[in-house]
Amino acid sequence: MKTAAQTTFAERLGRTLGRAWRSCARLDWRAQGWLLARGWAPGIAKAALLAVKLAAIGVLLYTAFWLALLLAFALVGAWVVRNDDGSYDEEHKPEWRYGPAGYGLYTHDDYRIDPHDPEDEQA
Repeated sequence: MKTAAQTTFAERLGRTLGRAWRSCARLDWRAQGWLLARGWAPGIAKAALLAVKLAAIGVLLYTAFWLALLLAFALVGAWVVRNDDGSYDEEHKPEWRYGPAGYGLYTHDDYRIDPHDPEDEQA
């Protein structure tokens, strides 16, 4: 006795896509028939349906463009974060030292950032 042949994923996907295509074509024929029943000329009905299809494709491409751009920015941001060695933070880290305004917390460009009283000579 022969065993039943198993369908592969590619076959199932192809059949599903074929059914979806036939369904879309059937909807297109129904829409064209509906327009013709309303008194539209056949050429104008085809042109109107073509315009709707082109508009739908344009909206999909517009959306895909912005999603791709967003993905590109996310990838660039992730790459920058991944390759950051922290050297900028170490060079610009504030430190406690003696500076122009006495002992205190200074930035890399000699600006005192801790609260102090400039009139107090002991600070």
